[in-house]
Amino acid sequence: MNTAPAMAAPTAPARSQRRSLAPLEPVSPRTQWLLGLGFFILFFTVWGVFTLGGFVSPTFLASPVTMAREGWLLFTEFNFIHDIGMTVWRVFGGFVLATVIAVPLGIAMGAHKGIEAFLEPFVSFCRYLPASAFIPLLILWAGIGEMQKVLVIFIGSVFQILLMVAVSVGSARKDLVEAAYTLGAQPSGIVKRVLIPGAAPEIAEILRLVLGWAWTYVIVAELIGSSSGIGHMITDSQSLLNTGQIIFGIIVIGLIGLISDFAFKALNRRLFAWSSL
Repeated sequence: MNTAPAMAAPTAPARSQRRSLAPLEPVSPRTQWLLGLGFFILFFTVWGVFTLGGFVSPTFLASPVTMAREGWLLFTEFNFIHDIGMTVWRVFGGFVLATVIAVPLGIAMGAHKGIEAFLEPFVSFCRYLPASAFIPLLILWAGIGEMQKVLVIFIGSVFQILLMVAVSVGSARKDLVEAAYTLGAQPSGIVKRVLIPGAAPEIAEILRLVLGWAWTYVIVAELIGSSSGIGHMITDSQSLLNTGQIIFGIIVIGLIGLISDFAFKALNRRLFAWSSL
């Protein structure tokens, strides 16, 4: 007769804890917000301890208090809102121009293998070229005005969008294409009614990701020959060793990018709610 004690069944909290740690297990929106906010609180706490506690020289890293004070001065005395507006215009100008050109070409590449064979080697080659390498040429071609800065962001975005859209469209389900042909669809109808609708949610996600990359090019675009913009402010602050303004400018770029990312996500969920079902 087996006299070993029976193992107690796990309690509900224990099961819930194991479940929350399971791979790919979703968390509630409230938990997402709390966890995201918690990291920012932890980050600023550690930053404050090291700077306000005297562990790091203010010359190399300003404290959160100094950064906030310098940010207030930027808005009240140096018209920083104008710099923000110019930077946002440049980012979205270059990104929209890249989207208008790259999305149709990417769809054509993904849908037609002949076009893909013609364009893909050149696009793959250009995708690895840093946008900053084109600045000397762009200054010769477009001067040091706004077009030069928009083109830097355009070059940094267009080839990424083009290739990723082509891959998305080209990976469409073959059974849907064959079914459309069986129902009498023409090649142009396949593209309009099967390939584009099927790839639309992923294309929207691609654009969201590349918009984030576009923000990384804006500082490079504003380093040379610029009299306005967040990058121009950061460069001026660097020459004055004002790390408070430098950090504030970086944080502003991150906040604007985060807001645009959330807006893009919300728009994608609204337009393609069916894709998550």
